[in-house]
Amino acid sequence: MKKILLVFLLFFSIKGWPQQNENNEISFSKALALHLPSYKKKAEKAYRLRNFNEAKVLFDSLVNYKLAGSFMDDFGFKNLKGKEIYLSKFKKPVYLLTYASWHIPGKGELPALNELAKKYSNEIDFVVVFWDDKKTVKNLSKKFNHYISVLYVDETENEGAFAVKQLKHSLGLPTCFLLNEEKQIMKIKRSVFHPYGISKKESFDMNYEAIEEGIANHLLKQKSEGSNGNHLALSPE
Repeated sequence: MKKILLVFLLFFSIKGWPQQNENNEISFSKALALHLPSYKKKAEKAYRLRNFNEAKVLFDSLVNYKLAGSFMDDFGFKNLKGKEIYLSKFKKPVYLLTYASWHIPGKGELPALNELAKKYSNEIDFVVVFWDDKKTVKNLSKKFNHYISVLYVDETENEGAFAVKQLKHSLGLPTCFLLNEEKQIMKIKRSVFHPYGISKKESFDMNYEAIEEGIANHLLKQKSEGSNGNHLALSPE
């Protein structure tokens, strides 16, 4: 009877464990399921106590030690023609930025992103995903140059619910994911928050530097070194 109980418990513990393949790879959604509940509980307490430094440390710890190294799920979005586009369509390293129409970017953020997308267009795919309806996104897309793929998920259509839950409601927005060619997450970043009242030039410089730093250290560096055999094994603890 004890042996039967042991087998029963072992079966369900394995079934509920985030699945990893033979290369010790784990998906982003599985890593989230494992680590997000604990993070949210601690982060909510930190924000409730207005301990914003602690909240930042918790977020950095989550993304740097629990989520980085996982592989982004092959989420599907829509382009401005209404066609379904999956992340696997992009063959280069991906600079993936999640946005919403109600988010007001820093005055230098979009110009910096456009400039860098043009500069690195031969080496990196730049993708912006909006959580909004097609009409709104089509209008917003005019702010981005043609080197950036503008996609969207309209929650009112009840489609893409899995992508919305994982990418929008888990970490908030705007959030930037730096993915190598195999869609492994090399880094997760927030947008630059700069002091109020600085000039457009100062805002541009701060955003340009922050975005390019991420590209150089987490996308181009990985591409030049090669990522085969260098997958990060995520700890289940």
